[in-house]
Amino acid sequence: MSNNYNKGFRSVYKLSAHIVFVTKYRKKAINQEILERLNVIFKETLDKWGCQLNDFNGESDHCRLLIEFKPDVQLSKLIANLKTVSSRLIRKEYPELSNKYFYGKSSFWTGAYFVASCGGVTVEQLKAYVEKQKSPDK
Repeated sequence: MSNNYNKGFRSVYKLSAHIVFVTKYRKKAINQEILERLNVIFKETLDKWGCQLNDFNGESDHCRLLIEFKPDVQLSKLIANLKTVSSRLIRKEYPELSNKYFYGKSSFWTGAYFVASCGGVTVEQLKAYVEKQKSPDK
């Protein structure tokens, strides 16, 4: 088996997800300083969950994360925690953002998010692999 897989007590896995967070009202509130701070916040939060941030980038109204996570991590709860922690810390450290971009409301991200699983093979490749497996003899 390849060395790039993770090993758990009773599992071998490689789980990756592509996540996108968008600012509330799609406001262009993210500058380079805030983007760098978000990178640190996401890394620290993911470390607490036993997860890893593989790639991070963003633009003025959204950011993208490529993460690896464990099978016992509920992805929706992890994402909610990432959004909550980052929003709280950014609003605390940059209080001027609330009035300038978000009409004084205590939010930074939209309520929604994008997430897609990602891996080393396409669904078509995986399907072909499964179809080629030998069935046991009767």
